[in-house]
Amino acid sequence: MPHAETPGTGSAPRLRLRWWTELPLIVLVYACYSAGRLLARGDVSSAVNHGLEILRIEKMLYLNAEHPLNRLFTREPWLGVPADFWYASLHYVVTPALLVWIFKWRSVHYRAARTWLMTSTFIGLIGFTLLPTCPPRLLSPEHGFVDTMAHYSSYGWWGGEASAPRGLGGMTNQYAAMPSLHVGWALWCGVMLWRHGGTRTAKTAGVVYPLVTTIVVMGTANHYFLDAVAGAAVMGVGLLLAPYVMRGADRARARFAGRVPLIAAQASEAAEPTRTGAATPSPAAAPTASPGAETSIVSAGCQTSAGERIPWQRESRFGPEAEPDASPTDAGDGAPAAAR
Repeated sequence: MPHAETPGTGSAPRLRLRWWTELPLIVLVYACYSAGRLLARGDVSSAVNHGLEILRIEKMLYLNAEHPLNRLFTREPWLGVPADFWYASLHYVVTPALLVWIFKWRSVHYRAARTWLMTSTFIGLIGFTLLPTCPPRLLSPEHGFVDTMAHYSSYGWWGGEASAPRGLGGMTNQYAAMPSLHVGWALWCGVMLWRHGGTRTAKTAGVVYPLVTTIVVMGTANHYFLDAVAGAAVMGVGLLLAPYVMRGADRARARFAGRVPLIAAQASEAAEPTRTGAATPSPAAAPTASPGAETSIVSAGCQTSAGERIPWQRESRFGPEAEPDASPTDAGDGAPAAAR
């Protein structure tokens, strides 16, 4: 069964992770990701202004990778169509496939990898909410961008309005360009392949996949170059925060695990009188043994002198280390003590 441990926690116990608990967690995070993109639509005019501001910043920095790549992908279908398939599909296939692979074959690293990815994704959702941004493909035509997803929509399963399946474009937030989690997730995949792939092919794929994804998101006019930079920065912040997130989860788990036995013990003590059929004797009613003699309890509430014993009768000693036997029946005749 796969195991994982928290790096840097020293004596922290190894945690047993199971797929039937991990899968709902991954689904929940992806649902939050999709819902966050959908709910944080923002004002369209603000999103357009943010997109134009990014273009102005890139112009000041002499950055203009989007236009030449977009013109190339629009002019050459043999580049544009595979790029659209890459953008619309691999983001949702490669990342979960690598999660499953790490869980099964690199389980000691799984928890740290999963926490890094999830933390970064939630940071990205904050970016979508605070800074809704219009992607280049949705700017007015005078800015010189062509939506290759719409241009080549007849080749693929996506519609002309978004990278969603046909007819579902209205169910996505098309103004969630900043940061680019396509680039962020691809960078995470690249690091996982480089660190845990074990072969030269895997390490090469770890370098090629995020680089090609960065080119694709710009060439298809879905993201600006600064979106890609922001996506990489989000993953960096998530990597720094992941150990703290895991420590917080460990503390919360330890507190919860400590409370559960306490609650169970209290419930067991409360149910004990009901199971035995007799009330727990109060301290005031408990018999007190003299220093020189011991009192033997041979039935519920019935005392005998020291040394006296009824044949076949079970005994229990009452003293500082034992409690009275509150059994509702005698071992000799099986009748309730109260009936005699």
